[in-house]
Amino acid sequence: MLSFLKSKPNLKDLLSGNYVDIHSHLLPGIDDGAKTIEDTTRLVKSFEEMGVVQFITTPHISHYIWNNSPESIIAKHQETKVILEAENHKIPFRAAAEYFMDDWFESHFQNEKLLTLKDNYVLVEMSYMNAPIQLYKILFDLQVAGYIPVLAHPERYLFYHKNFSEYSKLKKAGCLFQLNLLASVGYYGNEITKITDELLKKGMYDFVGTDVHHNNHIASFSEKVKIDNKNIKTLKEVISNNYFFKF
Repeated sequence: MLSFLKSKPNLKDLLSGNYVDIHSHLLPGIDDGAKTIEDTTRLVKSFEEMGVVQFITTPHISHYIWNNSPESIIAKHQETKVILEAENHKIPFRAAAEYFMDDWFESHFQNEKLLTLKDNYVLVEMSYMNAPIQLYKILFDLQVAGYIPVLAHPERYLFYHKNFSEYSKLKKAGCLFQLNLLASVGYYGNEITKITDELLKKGMYDFVGTDVHHNNHIASFSEKVKIDNKNIKTLKEVISNNYFFKF
């Protein structure tokens, strides 16, 4: 059968029985994700139902917006873990952070230890409006400090869409790419899905993440993927890469 006639799978059906998520906002009341422990409990239950076997939740650390710290995140993680286990939610989870790359971050990682996904892998993001002026210096210095940058949702940075060569430049600068899975079902719009397709086609993604904040995100995992059928196999392979973060 011709590939364009094949029925596309639902996104949640692409998550294998050993999927480890590395990007979510499930700790309650700490950023723009879960607001209450009840929200957290519902989202964790949905993770279990989707077949997520472990997850690393990643609250924002953005000094000028979400002024979290590794200490406050770890404390919130421990508090949340106790409550979830008391309610018989046994899915293992850890806490890291999603760092916003700006001038504060540039000086921060020189002096304090970052909260990483695993070993020296650190999840970073940038503004959706424009890249930091010192982006490549930040990435270089971050690696000199011993870290490996994992760039969250590169497909969502609209300023790169008309300058696709910048993606190659980022990769050459040592950046790993983490796809937001919901981009594959059109959650962020058709333009972002189109770029996702192109990045998949060129084999530029290293890992994936749900980036779940709320129930609307969970619901969208029941939708069919909108990427080219030729890229579905690649997407499955990138999803399987996340097993690297199993703990």
